[in-house]
Amino acid sequence: MELERNRPEFDKLGLGIAAISYDSVAVLRTFAERRGIHFPLLSDSDSKLIRDLNLLNEAIPKGQPFFGVPYPGTFILDSEGAIVAKYFEDDYRQRYTSAGILAHQFGLIPSSAKTEVEGRQLKLTATASNSIVATGQRVALALDIDLKPNMHVYAPGVEGYIAIDWKMKESDAAAAHDVSYPPSVKLHLPAIDETVPVYRDHFRLTRDINVGPDAKVRAALDSSGNLVVEGTLRYQACDDRVCYVPQELPVKWTLQYSEFDRQRVPPELQRK
Repeated sequence: MELERNRPEFDKLGLGIAAISYDSVAVLRTFAERRGIHFPLLSDSDSKLIRDLNLLNEAIPKGQPFFGVPYPGTFILDSEGAIVAKYFEDDYRQRYTSAGILAHQFGLIPSSAKTEVEGRQLKLTATASNSIVATGQRVALALDIDLKPNMHVYAPGVEGYIAIDWKMKESDAAAAHDVSYPPSVKLHLPAIDETVPVYRDHFRLTRDINVGPDAKVRAALDSSGNLVVEGTLRYQACDDRVCYVPQELPVKWTLQYSEFDRQRVPPELQRK
């Protein structure tokens, strides 16, 4: 369903999408009609392709209704059918969202879940790949930073100066991954004859979060049923003459929480 919501974005990129599962054609047709899915759902009912791709979840014993299910993940193929990227998690209960893949693979982050913060030397725009999230999903967060003219901030790895730092508030409802920093540029400071790594003008920081178990998330929801994820951006901005007092800006993302679709297919179509 999350993939269906983002299908127009894949269409714009000229990409086709399809999903493969061990379910029968009848089960997939029933689900697609009930939930309005408009891309191909392909049946691998004997799990042959799932085995060929080494994706079979062998922790499930034979004879169980779920035997044959794959580890969830996504392959990106080029026009020749070659795999150019893979998005899989070690824990089968966690998975990348299609919107997160759009962010990582193609740099597309929608304006949903967007907030803006104005600092003294920069403007900060916080966005999330998904405005609607569910337990186990891996969601991409981004901070787009626009520095005022002639300003710079120090990049990670700088020595003797305060580097930009994005911290997340600890939460049982959302586990944060490491920050992905863009390449910095080298700036020579003639007054002290030093060359340091900096960011100027516009740049983007990204990091993922994994939405936690349902019980943990429900305990953290606000009165509107939203999951609020919070953090801070710390930086010290300088211009050609002055290094200003370090600043710390609060940032947050308000995400709508949605349950998984747990409705079973008709009894006659269920695996026994």
